[in-house]
Amino acid sequence: MTYCCGILVRDGMVMIADTRTNAGLDNISTFRKLHVFRQPGERVLALTASGNLSISQSVVAMLNEGMENAGTGEVDTLMNAPTMFQAAQRIGDAVRRVHHIEGPALEASDVKFDVSFLFGGQIKGDKLRLYMIYSAGNFIECTVDTPYLQIGEHKYGKPILDRAVRYGIDIYDGLKIALLSMDSTLRSNLGVGMPIDVAVVRRDVCDAELVYRIEPGDPYFHDLSERWSAALRAAHIAIPRPPYVTQR
Repeated sequence: MTYCCGILVRDGMVMIADTRTNAGLDNISTFRKLHVFRQPGERVLALTASGNLSISQSVVAMLNEGMENAGTGEVDTLMNAPTMFQAAQRIGDAVRRVHHIEGPALEASDVKFDVSFLFGGQIKGDKLRLYMIYSAGNFIECTVDTPYLQIGEHKYGKPILDRAVRYGIDIYDGLKIALLSMDSTLRSNLGVGMPIDVAVVRRDVCDAELVYRIEPGDPYFHDLSERWSAALRAAHIAIPRPPYVTQR
Protein backbone atom coordinates (compact mmCIF):
# COMPACT_ATOMS: atom_id res chain seq x y z
CA MET A 1 0.00 0.00 0.00
CA THR A 2 0.99 3.61 -0.44
CA TYR A 3 0.05 7.08 0.69
CA CYS A 4 0.79 10.14 -1.45
CA CYS A 5 -0.60 13.64 -1.13
CA GLY A 6 -0.31 16.86 -3.11
CA ILE A 7 -1.38 20.26 -1.75
CA LEU A 8 -1.75 23.32 -3.98
CA VAL A 9 -1.79 26.72 -2.25
CA ARG A 10 -1.46 30.32 -3.38
CA ASP A 11 2.33 30.37 -2.91
CA GLY A 12 3.12 26.96 -4.37
CA MET A 13 2.78 23.20 -4.03
CA VAL A 14 3.69 20.45 -1.55
CA MET A 15 4.11 16.80 -2.54
CA ILE A 16 4.64 13.96 -0.08
CA ALA A 17 4.94 10.17 -0.43
CA ASP A 18 5.88 7.21 1.71
CA THR A 19 8.33 4.58 0.45
CA ARG A 20 6.95 1.23 1.64
CA THR A 21 6.02 -1.53 -0.78
CA ASN A 22 4.26 -4.61 0.50
CA ALA A 23 4.04 -7.95 -1.28
CA GLY A 24 3.04 -9.85 1.83
CA LEU A 25 3.93 -9.79 5.52
CA ASP A 26 7.37 -11.24 4.85
CA ASN A 27 8.21 -9.16 1.78
CA ILE A 28 8.35 -5.46 2.69
CA SER A 29 10.76 -3.16 0.86
CA THR A 30 11.57 0.51 0.37
CA PHE A 31 11.25 2.18 -3.03
CA ARG A 32 11.10 5.84 -4.00
CA LYS A 33 7.61 6.88 -5.09
CA LEU A 34 8.23 10.63 -5.44
CA HIS A 35 10.17 11.55 -8.58
CA VAL A 36 11.28 15.14 -9.28
CA PHE A 37 12.22 16.30 -12.78
CA ARG A 38 13.84 19.73 -12.92
CA GLN A 39 15.48 22.18 -15.28
CA PRO A 40 16.05 25.21 -13.04
CA GLY A 41 14.38 28.32 -14.35
CA GLU A 42 12.53 26.38 -17.05
CA ARG A 43 10.49 23.65 -15.37
CA VAL A 44 10.02 21.60 -12.24
CA LEU A 45 7.77 18.53 -12.23
CA ALA A 46 6.93 16.16 -9.38
CA LEU A 47 5.37 12.73 -9.87
CA THR A 48 4.18 10.35 -7.15
CA ALA A 49 2.98 6.81 -7.81
CA SER A 50 0.60 4.37 -6.16
CA GLY A 51 -0.40 0.82 -7.03
CA ASN A 52 1.51 -2.04 -8.60
CA LEU A 53 5.22 -1.19 -8.37
CA SER A 54 6.21 -2.94 -11.62
CA ILE A 55 3.58 -0.94 -13.51
CA SER A 56 4.49 2.42 -12.00
CA GLN A 57 8.21 1.81 -12.60
CA SER A 58 7.49 0.90 -16.23
CA VAL A 59 5.52 4.12 -16.70
CA VAL A 60 8.28 6.25 -15.14
CA ALA A 61 10.93 4.49 -17.26
CA MET A 62 8.89 5.09 -20.41
CA LEU A 63 8.57 8.78 -19.54
CA ASN A 64 12.33 9.01 -18.98
CA GLU A 65 13.25 7.23 -22.22
CA GLY A 66 10.53 8.98 -24.22
CA MET A 67 7.70 7.85 -26.47
CA GLU A 68 7.68 8.21 -30.23
CA ASN A 69 4.95 10.55 -31.39
CA ALA A 70 3.41 9.09 -34.55
CA GLY A 71 2.08 12.49 -35.59
CA THR A 72 5.31 14.49 -35.30
CA GLY A 73 7.98 11.80 -35.46
CA GLU A 74 9.55 13.28 -32.34
CA VAL A 75 10.21 11.61 -28.99
CA ASP A 76 7.90 12.89 -26.27
CA THR A 77 9.16 13.20 -22.69
CA LEU A 78 8.12 15.23 -19.67
CA MET A 79 11.13 17.46 -20.19
CA ASN A 80 10.03 18.63 -23.65
CA ALA A 81 6.29 18.95 -23.02
CA PRO A 82 5.25 22.53 -23.85
CA THR A 83 2.54 22.78 -21.14
CA MET A 84 1.56 21.04 -17.92
CA PHE A 85 -1.65 19.79 -19.52
CA GLN A 86 0.28 18.15 -22.35
CA ALA A 87 2.74 16.70 -19.83
CA ALA A 88 -0.21 15.13 -17.96
CA GLN A 89 -1.47 13.77 -21.28
CA ARG A 90 1.92 12.15 -21.87
CA ILE A 91 1.73 10.40 -18.51
CA GLY A 92 -1.74 9.13 -19.43
CA ASP A 93 -0.37 7.97 -22.79
CA ALA A 94 2.47 6.12 -21.05
CA VAL A 95 -0.03 4.41 -18.72
CA ARG A 96 -2.09 3.23 -21.69
CA ARG A 97 1.00 2.00 -23.55
CA VAL A 98 2.14 -0.02 -20.53
CA HIS A 99 -1.37 -1.43 -20.20
CA HIS A 100 -1.31 -2.44 -23.88
CA ILE A 101 2.04 -4.21 -23.39
CA GLU A 102 1.59 -5.73 -19.94
CA GLY A 103 -2.19 -5.91 -19.53
CA PRO A 104 -2.85 -9.27 -21.22
CA ALA A 105 -0.12 -11.05 -19.25
CA LEU A 106 -1.27 -9.49 -15.99
CA GLU A 107 -4.87 -10.48 -16.68
CA ALA A 108 -3.78 -14.03 -17.48
CA SER A 109 -2.08 -14.15 -14.07
CA ASP A 110 -5.16 -12.67 -12.38
CA VAL A 111 -3.27 -9.48 -11.48
CA LYS A 112 -5.21 -6.21 -11.63
CA PHE A 113 -3.74 -3.33 -13.64
CA ASP A 114 -3.61 -0.99 -10.67
CA VAL A 115 -1.69 2.29 -10.85
CA SER A 116 -2.36 5.97 -10.21
CA PHE A 117 -0.25 9.12 -10.09
CA LEU A 118 -0.17 12.61 -8.68
CA PHE A 119 1.57 14.99 -11.04
CA GLY A 120 2.29 18.64 -10.36
CA GLY A 121 4.67 21.46 -11.06
CA GLN A 122 5.23 24.37 -13.38
CA ILE A 123 6.65 24.94 -16.85
CA LYS A 124 7.88 28.45 -17.65
CA GLY A 125 5.03 30.44 -19.18
CA ASP A 126 2.39 28.08 -17.77
CA LYS A 127 0.53 27.97 -14.45
CA LEU A 128 1.49 25.85 -11.45
CA ARG A 129 -0.86 22.87 -11.71
CA LEU A 130 -1.62 19.61 -9.91
CA TYR A 131 -3.29 16.52 -11.45
CA MET A 132 -4.43 13.05 -10.42
CA ILE A 133 -3.96 10.46 -13.19
CA TYR A 134 -5.95 7.23 -13.11
CA SER A 135 -5.15 3.72 -14.34
CA ALA A 136 -7.10 4.37 -17.57
CA GLY A 137 -4.81 7.33 -18.35
CA ASN A 138 -7.50 9.95 -17.76
CA PHE A 139 -6.98 12.66 -15.17
CA ILE A 140 -8.51 15.43 -13.08
CA GLU A 141 -7.01 18.75 -11.98
CA CYS A 142 -6.80 20.14 -8.46
CA THR A 143 -8.91 23.27 -7.84
CA VAL A 144 -8.94 26.21 -5.44
CA ASP A 145 -12.13 24.86 -3.83
CA THR A 146 -10.46 21.58 -2.82
CA PRO A 147 -6.73 22.35 -2.98
CA TYR A 148 -5.38 18.85 -2.40
CA LEU A 149 -5.32 15.43 -4.02
CA GLN A 150 -4.51 11.99 -2.56
CA ILE A 151 -3.74 8.51 -3.89
CA GLY A 152 -3.24 5.21 -2.13
CA GLU A 153 -4.38 4.65 1.46
CA HIS A 154 -5.97 8.07 1.77
CA LYS A 155 -8.80 7.67 4.28
CA TYR A 156 -6.75 8.07 7.47
CA GLY A 157 -5.05 11.28 6.37
CA LYS A 158 -8.07 12.92 4.77
CA PRO A 159 -9.82 14.38 7.88
CA ILE A 160 -6.94 16.70 8.76
CA LEU A 161 -6.72 17.87 5.14
CA ASP A 162 -10.46 18.58 5.02
CA ARG A 163 -10.31 20.64 8.20
CA ALA A 164 -7.01 22.45 7.80
CA VAL A 165 -6.06 22.93 4.14
CA ARG A 166 -7.13 26.18 2.54
CA TYR A 167 -5.80 27.72 -0.66
CA GLY A 168 -4.54 30.81 1.18
CA ILE A 169 -2.39 29.10 3.84
CA ASP A 170 1.40 29.43 3.91
CA ILE A 171 3.23 26.84 1.86
CA TYR A 172 5.14 25.48 4.86
CA ASP A 173 1.93 25.26 6.88
CA GLY A 174 0.80 23.12 3.95
CA LEU A 175 3.89 20.93 4.43
CA LYS A 176 3.17 20.65 8.16
CA ILE A 177 -0.42 19.57 7.47
CA ALA A 178 0.79 17.05 4.88
CA LEU A 179 3.15 15.58 7.49
CA LEU A 180 0.30 15.36 10.03
CA SER A 181 -1.78 13.60 7.39
CA MET A 182 1.07 11.17 6.76
CA ASP A 183 1.56 10.60 10.51
CA SER A 184 -2.11 9.69 10.91
CA THR A 185 -1.80 7.19 8.06
CA LEU A 186 1.41 5.67 9.43
CA ARG A 187 -0.27 5.09 12.80
CA SER A 188 -3.32 3.40 11.28
CA ASN A 189 -1.93 1.31 8.41
CA LEU A 190 1.13 -0.92 8.47
CA GLY A 191 1.21 -0.92 4.66
CA VAL A 192 2.46 2.69 4.73
CA GLY A 193 5.93 3.33 6.10
CA MET A 194 8.97 5.54 6.35
CA PRO A 195 11.17 7.01 4.97
CA ILE A 196 8.98 9.88 3.70
CA ASP A 197 9.91 11.93 0.64
CA VAL A 198 8.75 15.54 0.38
CA ALA A 199 9.05 18.27 -2.23
CA VAL A 200 8.13 21.95 -2.02
CA VAL A 201 7.73 24.02 -5.19
CA ARG A 202 7.21 27.78 -4.98
CA ARG A 203 5.03 29.38 -7.64
CA ASP A 204 6.80 31.05 -10.62
CA VAL A 205 10.28 29.89 -9.57
CA CYS A 206 10.39 26.81 -11.84
CA ASP A 207 12.63 24.90 -9.46
CA ALA A 208 12.19 22.86 -6.31
CA GLU A 209 12.72 24.85 -3.12
CA LEU A 210 12.96 21.66 -1.08
CA VAL A 211 13.50 17.99 -1.94
CA TYR A 212 14.02 16.06 1.27
CA ARG A 213 13.81 12.56 2.73
CA ILE A 214 12.58 12.16 6.31
CA GLU A 215 14.25 9.09 7.80
CA PRO A 216 12.99 7.05 10.76
CA GLY A 217 13.90 8.84 13.99
CA ASP A 218 13.86 12.31 12.40
CA PRO A 219 13.63 14.73 15.38
CA TYR A 220 11.16 17.15 13.84
CA PHE A 221 8.77 14.47 12.59
CA HIS A 222 8.89 12.68 15.94
CA ASP A 223 8.15 15.94 17.78
CA LEU A 224 5.33 16.78 15.36
CA SER A 225 3.75 13.36 15.94
CA GLU A 226 3.98 13.63 19.73
CA ARG A 227 2.63 17.20 19.78
CA TRP A 228 -0.29 16.23 17.54
CA SER A 229 -1.20 13.30 19.80
CA ALA A 230 -1.04 15.53 22.87
CA ALA A 231 -3.12 18.22 21.16
CA LEU A 232 -5.82 15.71 20.22
CA ARG A 233 -5.96 14.36 23.79
CA ALA A 234 -6.20 17.89 25.21
CA ALA A 235 -8.90 18.85 22.71
CA HIS A 236 -11.21 15.93 23.49
CA ILE A 237 -10.74 16.43 27.23
CA ALA A 238 -11.63 20.13 26.90
CA ILE A 239 -14.89 19.40 25.07
CA PRO A 240 -17.88 18.92 27.45
CA ARG A 241 -19.22 15.42 27.80
CA PRO A 242 -22.41 14.57 25.88
CA PRO A 243 -25.53 15.67 27.80
CA TYR A 244 -27.56 12.66 26.72
CA VAL A 245 -29.26 10.69 29.50
CA THR A 246 -30.91 7.34 28.95
CA GLN A 247 -34.63 7.54 29.70
CA ARG A 248 -35.78 4.95 32.19
